[in-house]
Formats: sequence, C-alpha cells, structure tokens
Amino acid sequence: MRSAVLWIYTALVFAFVFAPILFSVVFSFNSQRFPTIPLGEFSTEWYAKILADPDIWQAALNSLIVSSCTAVLATFLGFCTAYSDYRYRFRLKGAYLALILLPPTIPLIIMALAMLAWLSKIGMSGQLYSIIIAHTVLTAPFAMAVIRLRLNQMDENLEAAAWNLGGSEWATMRHVIVPFCRPAIIAALCLTAAVSFDEFAISWFVSGLNKTLPVAILEIVQGNIDPQVNAIGTFVFLISMSLIILAQIFLVGRQLKGHT
Repeated sequence: MRSAVLWIYTALVFAFVFAPILFSVVFSFNSQRFPTIPLGEFSTEWYAKILADPDIWQAALNSLIVSSCTAVLATFLGFCTAYSDYRYRFRLKGAYLALILLPPTIPLIIMALAMLAWLSKIGMSGQLYSIIIAHTVLTAPFAMAVIRLRLNQMDENLEAAAWNLGGSEWATMRHVIVPFCRPAIIAALCLTAAVSFDEFAISWFVSGLNKTLPVAILEIVQGNIDPQVNAIGTFVFLISMSLIILAQIFLVGRQLKGHT
C-alpha cells in the first residue's frame, strides 16, 4: 500500500512539473497560431520559421559560446575551491565556504543588478564576456558542490601514499586527484553549462545587444503570442535535459559502479 501511494505521489509530482513543458512541445507542432484545444493540423511551420531566422541562430550561437566558456571557468574554479576545502584546514573555513556558496542564494534580479552595476563601473558591460563572467559567478558554487561530494569519497591516505612513492604535489594532482574526480568534473561541466544555457535574468541585464536564446524568447513574446516560442523552448528543453542527464550518468553511474 505504501509503495503504491509513493508511486502515485511521484507520478503526480512529475505530471505537475512536466505537463506545461509537454504542452509546449505539442503546441510547437500545432498549425494554429494560438495554443488552443482542439488542436489544428500537424505542422513544422514554426520550426522552419526559427531555423530561417538569422537572429535566432545568432542568439543560439551566443548561448553556446557563453554556456561552454562558463562551464569551463566555473568547473575550474569549483575544482580549486573544492580541493582547497578537502586538502587544507584553516581559520574561518566555515565563513569561507559560506561566502563561496552564497551566489545561488541571492535573488537573480538582485544579482543581475549588482553585476550590471559592477561591470558598467569597470567598462565591461554589454559584451559576451560580460555574460560569461556573471554566469561563472552564479554557477561556480554548483561545480564546487558536485566536486566536493566526490572528493569526500576519496581515501584520505591516497595522497600521502602517492607522495611516499616519490610523486610531487603536481604529479599527485595530475595522476591521482584529477582522475579520481573526473566523473564529477564532467558532471560539473554539464550541470553548469545547463544552468548557464537556461539563465535569463542576468543575461538580460548584462548582455547589451548580444542576446542569448532566453533573451531572444522574451523579445518575441513581449506584447505578442508567437508559436515560435514553443519551438525555441523545445530546443532549449532538449539541450538542457540532455546536459542534466549526462551529469547524472557520470556522477550517479560512477558511484553505483564503485559499490559493485
């Protein structure tokens, strides 16, 4: 009985979360302009329209560049932070970790305004690298949390054993620490790329004329109902879900393999 209730509850939660997305995908193939039921004829008109729009292609390219660069930078910073937490003991370490994990807890609109003010002050607003910097600040804590979880599973004597066998600190990092953390590093790359690819508020404030896909979607829907948004949203959803699934495969799959 308890198992059945749990399955029903899980199904309801998934239905609540994914039903709007499913309807968006369905309406993206609807020939009618307005998302109404009953549906019109099956049509790929809206996909053809966005694929022929150079502004959408440019926004997609911007999103790919921003998310890729953000993923690399955020994962590097996250790894360095996670390793410093694992390897060293120092005063005010709790405050240090709290400060690092702070950005995701700040409302996005507040962070967007703060990043706009700071980047404008130093003359770096309105460029693609402005979005990359802002997204890196936002996503680095996610990478740090994922890699830190992996490092906490490592035997504390592993590094000391490598040093006793003649390995330098850099050699130990290259041949022991990084290989052990590789699944978490790949998972962090995928996760931070997905967060960056979907992020809208900060991108809208600091991007200037360099629109990303979420910003392009906002411009399309302002004062207008356009089925192109459903088609673009379907692409964004597929890319984001693919990245999240890959992150889960590398992180959870490796843990399960370690228990077998």
